[in-house]
Amino acid sequence: MNGELFSATVLLLLVLDPFGNLPLVVSALSKLPRERHAPIVLRECLFAYAILLAFMAGGQTFLKWLQLSDVSLSIAGGIILFLIALRMVFPHRDGVFGDVSGEPFLVPLAVPSIAGPSALATVMLMVSRDPAHFWVWVAALTIAMAVTTLVLLGASRLQATLGERVIVAFERLMGLVLTAVAVQMLLNGVQTFVATLR
Repeated sequence: MNGELFSATVLLLLVLDPFGNLPLVVSALSKLPRERHAPIVLRECLFAYAILLAFMAGGQTFLKWLQLSDVSLSIAGGIILFLIALRMVFPHRDGVFGDVSGEPFLVPLAVPSIAGPSALATVMLMVSRDPAHFWVWVAALTIAMAVTTLVLLGASRLQATLGERVIVAFERLMGLVLTAVAVQMLLNGVQTFVATLR
């Protein structure tokens, strides 16, 4: 059980990518008063957590309504994860999720930065593959979101302390690991699909 909790937490941390989101948070909050930074980050992280919990709890029903299988979710999640990982490894001038302007409210911090397509697909996939361990996945999400919130609360300080090069190095390292996770998700989906053809 502890092994499952640990691996799920690490996977969710990679998908949520708190270090990769540091520049985005700093950019989104740069023109706002400093005293507003912490409340905004807490609010956005709470929104993201609620959205991810909703997809975790109602993901199976949602998939049934759309008549989607776990295999299609695994392959789609792997593709999305792979594309995001590529943008982490090979940075785009607009960042991982595009350009940011104006005061953030749900977009772009809560969605798609934290609760992005890959995170939503990952939490649904966790529950669909092993619904018996639902509360383990909830605990993993809670821990991952707590770490993400703490990192993002100290966004300006962390970026100033570590320097932009260290932050970029962290993001690229997470991107490399995430690429491997994405490929594994794709392989699992394809393997399951091929098995159904026999």
